[in-house]
Amino acid sequence: MVVRTRPFDPAEYLDDDKAIAAYMSEALATGDVSFIADALGIVARAKGMSQIASETNLSRESLYRALSSEGNPEFATVIGVMKALGLRLTASPIGNANP
Repeated sequence: MVVRTRPFDPAEYLDDDKAIAAYMSEALATGDVSFIADALGIVARAKGMSQIASETNLSRESLYRALSSEGNPEFATVIGVMKALGLRLTASPIGNANP
């Protein structure tokens, strides 16, 4: 018997604002720039890349390119996409990093 599988796509599970916020919070907590850009792209796909492109005045192609693990989006792009997604960046103390 042949078992058929398909690639895992986290965008399929980002179906409400709470899930999206939690996913992006975890991505941001990693501090891994490539992972964060990729996660932002996944969330943008979940919401609809055409809609995000329209709201940010960027082309879909440039968003796909910038919001990939190989991408290097400008900070203005990150902020614009976050705003279009209904999210905002926040700051909180790391903890006892410097006692």
